[in-house]
Amino acid sequence: MLTLSDLEVAGRRVLVRVDFNVPLADDGSVSDDTRIRAALPTIQALLEAGATPVLMSHLGRPKGTPDPALSLRPVAEYLDGLLEAEVVFCTSTVGAEAQACVDGAPDGAVVLLENTRFLAGETINDDGLARELAALADVYVSDAFGSVHRAHASTAGVAAHASQTAAGLLLHREVDFLTRALEDPARPFVAVLGGAKVSDKIGVIQALAPKVDSLLIGGAMAYTFLAGLGHSTGTSLVEDDRTDEAFRLLEQFKDTIKLPDDHVVADRFAADASTQVVSGEIPDGMMGLDIGPTTRQQYAGLIEGAHTVIWNGPMGVFELEPFAGGTLAVADALAAATREHDALTVVGGGDSVAAINQAGLADAVTHVSTGGGAMLEFMEGKTLPGLAALEA
Repeated sequence: MLTLSDLEVAGRRVLVRVDFNVPLADDGSVSDDTRIRAALPTIQALLEAGATPVLMSHLGRPKGTPDPALSLRPVAEYLDGLLEAEVVFCTSTVGAEAQACVDGAPDGAVVLLENTRFLAGETINDDGLARELAALADVYVSDAFGSVHRAHASTAGVAAHASQTAAGLLLHREVDFLTRALEDPARPFVAVLGGAKVSDKIGVIQALAPKVDSLLIGGAMAYTFLAGLGHSTGTSLVEDDRTDEAFRLLEQFKDTIKLPDDHVVADRFAADASTQVVSGEIPDGMMGLDIGPTTRQQYAGLIEGAHTVIWNGPMGVFELEPFAGGTLAVADALAAATREHDALTVVGGGDSVAAINQAGLADAVTHVSTGGGAMLEFMEGKTLPGLAALEA
């Protein structure tokens, strides 16, 4: 897989798949620019090398037809404010209008094409669409890690028709940190997994458990494991059809998987609910919404003593203040491990990224991944179509 440093791009058009799938406010403006800023190093490197970056991205789920509410025009306007270069927005993605837009861009400008998902062929990886996209530029660069697990025309298919392909700076960074963590980790190696459903992360648990020294489970998925062990879980979220599988995982990796010893429970899912801390069994009528203080201390100790940590998924309903303590304790512990002995700490998944940002600690860990599903599939060892296309 080539990288930007392997390319000669001066005077050439470079088609770049970025991830500008950003949240928009009610007035249509960009409300969170994290993904836009993550793409800036690659865009700026291409500009400095004398290339014309031609950017493409999806936004939302318009299902193959144009939707003015999901146009990338507001993103183009926002990007224009971040760059010294002019940003030219093309109202088409492929075809004669798009080609004319790219051809007419002045030297030193950045071009942003309209939403790739306005085209019906995008999500089915239509070969004709992929060919049209590739025809807009001389070189294809993939820099959207959050989309490489999808076999779409703009992420995988286009690479087959480009004269040269490479990974952008962001994609290379993502793959580098995850590969280092998974294939050659400094030990102790700790993984922290949370979130709502065990079913979403069974494959990740099976892949990580043999590699790590400790696998710390939190979030609602912990209650499916506890139910599998026969513990009372009250009204906590439990995937009843997964309890047997959870039990088998615990039996197989009993020395590695750690479950919460205590919980913050509430009588209902609300910020003003009546709460208490319980150890062991969760009373009838109560639901677990965060790991308790004893578990926070135990987990933090393991994380702070680790030299490699991967975190994906919150420990509780961190959006509500009474149930944010466990997730923030994990964030603090990752920052401490990074600060105190230069641990390799990688955070991924939308909720975990939101939590590390909420804690103001995004710059205190080694790497905050832009990919949720892509990160999980990478950790499972699955083939990611957008990466495989670059390696072909």
